[in-house]
Amino acid sequence: MPEITVEIPVNETSYTLKIEKQLLNKAGKEIAQIFNGSKIMVVTDETVHGYYGETVLNQLKAVGYDVQCIVLPPGEQTKTFSSMPDIYSQLIESGLTRSDLIIALGGGVVGDITGFAAATYLRGISFVQIPTTLLAQVDSSVGGKVGVDLPEGKNLVGAFYHPDLVMIDPLVLATLTDESFADGMAEVIKYGCIKEQAFFTHLAECSSRSEIMEQIEWVIETCCTIKKEVVQADEKDTSERMLLNFGHTLGHAIEAYYNYEMYSHGQGVAIGMVELSKIAEEKSLTKSGTTEKIISILEKHHLPTQLAEPKDYAEILSYIKKDKKNFEGSLNVIILDEIGKAQKYKTDGQFFDSLKKGGTTS
Repeated sequence: MPEITVEIPVNETSYTLKIEKQLLNKAGKEIAQIFNGSKIMVVTDETVHGYYGETVLNQLKAVGYDVQCIVLPPGEQTKTFSSMPDIYSQLIESGLTRSDLIIALGGGVVGDITGFAAATYLRGISFVQIPTTLLAQVDSSVGGKVGVDLPEGKNLVGAFYHPDLVMIDPLVLATLTDESFADGMAEVIKYGCIKEQAFFTHLAECSSRSEIMEQIEWVIETCCTIKKEVVQADEKDTSERMLLNFGHTLGHAIEAYYNYEMYSHGQGVAIGMVELSKIAEEKSLTKSGTTEKIISILEKHHLPTQLAEPKDYAEILSYIKKDKKNFEGSLNVIILDEIGKAQKYKTDGQFFDSLKKGGTTS
């Protein structure tokens, strides 16, 4: 039998994250440093377009680009596979080719769905992330995870596809609602939980949005540095990168069960971190008192720590069976040894069984 071996060298990928106040006002010049083509499609949502769309489009046009724009409805409900055909149609109608560029201007939803479009349109076209929410700036815009949701669960269709550049302007956070800002703080706190005890302690000493904003560039840089190191060690999310999923297994299930309408991503993750740590403490897997510390910091930053209707867990847990972190019949959950130190723990769906009784004991 003839045998043919196809050897493909590993594609070494690198890109820059730029964190600077007023960076949005230099969008054209920054893009010109990494893109010498002529045509750009900016993908954004209605809310962000109202705040920043004109600024970015004018900056790009000022340096000579042919710029067009797709404006999507805001919210997680947009990030579905059913949204893709219309996006592809608009890319085709605009005449976008593989030598052109797509820019994602928005929060995590816009970044994820735009990145997925870039990864799949014409089998791959370059794109740039300009995240406008705290959650997107510290998490979803970095690391190359792009995708969309299915009715059965969150991010079940997607790809690993890195941007050519990530432009982070902390000043755009001024237009976020307090709820959206708190949403991002859940991910910020997560980084302290899994990797940096000193960072966690510092965040716990801050009790307001204004205190965080006074040091926002450092906060964003700290989170992005942690994520960069984890992603570089495990791009495809099979080992070290799984640590970034602390609280997400249950959080994603909560989001999906309520059709992405009752709990935001950060709220789901916050509840997930608390419930997971409670269970792990009860099983003597996590240092006693850890959950109390997590609850305290989440409450300071106006995030929920428990489900409004704990009886719903009986049905919510069915979504965990569809989680991407299921491998060969086992579920990988991320638990904390203590604040600042996390590990992957192989178990099964029964790990969460105590929640079926209406939540873990406080």
